[in-house]
Amino acid sequence: MTEVRSDLDGYIADLRIPLDLLQNVSAFGGLADGDCLHGDLRVHDGRAEQLLPPGQAPQHEVLFDADGRIALSGLIEVHAHLDKCHTIDRLHGIGGDLERAIAAQGPDKQAWTFDDIHRRASRGLDEFVAAGCRAVRSHVDWGNSADAPLAWEVLNQIRVARAEQIELQLSALIDLDMFHDGSIVEAMLSRISADDGIAGVFLLGHARPAAALRTAFSMADRFGLDLDFHVDESLAPGLNGVEQIADQALASGYRGRILCGHACSLVNRGADDLARILDKLARLDISICALPSTNLYLQGRGPGTPDRRGLTRLRELAAAGVNITVGSDNVADAFCPLGRHDPMHSLATAVLGAHLDPPFGRWLKSITVDAARALGSRERWIDGSQLGDLWLSDARHTAELINLGLSSPRSLQDLCKPALGEARRA
Repeated sequence: MTEVRSDLDGYIADLRIPLDLLQNVSAFGGLADGDCLHGDLRVHDGRAEQLLPPGQAPQHEVLFDADGRIALSGLIEVHAHLDKCHTIDRLHGIGGDLERAIAAQGPDKQAWTFDDIHRRASRGLDEFVAAGCRAVRSHVDWGNSADAPLAWEVLNQIRVARAEQIELQLSALIDLDMFHDGSIVEAMLSRISADDGIAGVFLLGHARPAAALRTAFSMADRFGLDLDFHVDESLAPGLNGVEQIADQALASGYRGRILCGHACSLVNRGADDLARILDKLARLDISICALPSTNLYLQGRGPGTPDRRGLTRLRELAAAGVNITVGSDNVADAFCPLGRHDPMHSLATAVLGAHLDPPFGRWLKSITVDAARALGSRERWIDGSQLGDLWLSDARHTAELINLGLSSPRSLQDLCKPALGEARRA
């Protein structure tokens, strides 16, 4: 008679785990296989405990045979726009740069209704879930009123209703110039704080940024809010918003997290300027988010085929020790007519657009543990994780993993359930 095992005690045979998703590689065991470890995963009390060399697990204790496939933690989406998504079908003939996209989306926004926003945002969130996401940050355009916009109300309802399924963070996207009027911003941030939101700020070539940035940092600190910037979303010369943000963070002693999305203009900086800015970002633990789909589509526009890529300096940022992340940004709207609500697809696009070379396992952190760090979501390293927090891919090496993504993700816990049922019946 087969020995009856407790729930989720045993082994998952023939499993690969990316080295960079382990907090303590040397203690985890297994055999090195490129940028992965390969072996039989020991599961104790439902947690990933260690790897034995492949083939060493007692056969009667095998819960599931992974057939050499890769396991990884749930994906993190750091930068989406669920308020705008899936509107391209009614924006006929739209195309162009950032300014044209803003102008095109505006009239459509005036016709948004509760049902329209709820339907589109729910579809987008469903797509993130299907891609294997466990946390998503969506920006929501706030406007110039102290009152929350309709899209914020709708997405906040979705956030609360689906909290058991996925962590949805909302970042209110506020133009930096609004921070010149303290009374309006105070009312905005009070509401954002009440909804556990994030203070999002749009900064692009503003005429008087210093005073407004001081107010933004001061008031965000007062309300206990993290800051998330759309900054330097342009290849125009002379932009220096990222460094201005870093300098204000240092001067203010701000205690929250800072995430800077886009930062396209870093590609314009010479070696000395770049080294100075990256050093500040690393010392202040300011995270940078690259948004390849939208920035490749919008930036470097001219009369013909573009010869500039529009992406921030991902490789240099990583080499300098800056926390880098990759996000999906706009999907099927005026800012990007294509795109996909899938961080793995975004990483694949970044690999092509930014020449992120193998081994690819090192870049997986940008959509998992490093992305979680940027959002303040719980970092889930594979060692010690609950099996319910780990997905099994169909890939057997990391290039294949990034190429395939996680369609119909299956948790290791669910895959082990049939074996547990057989053990109980035995």
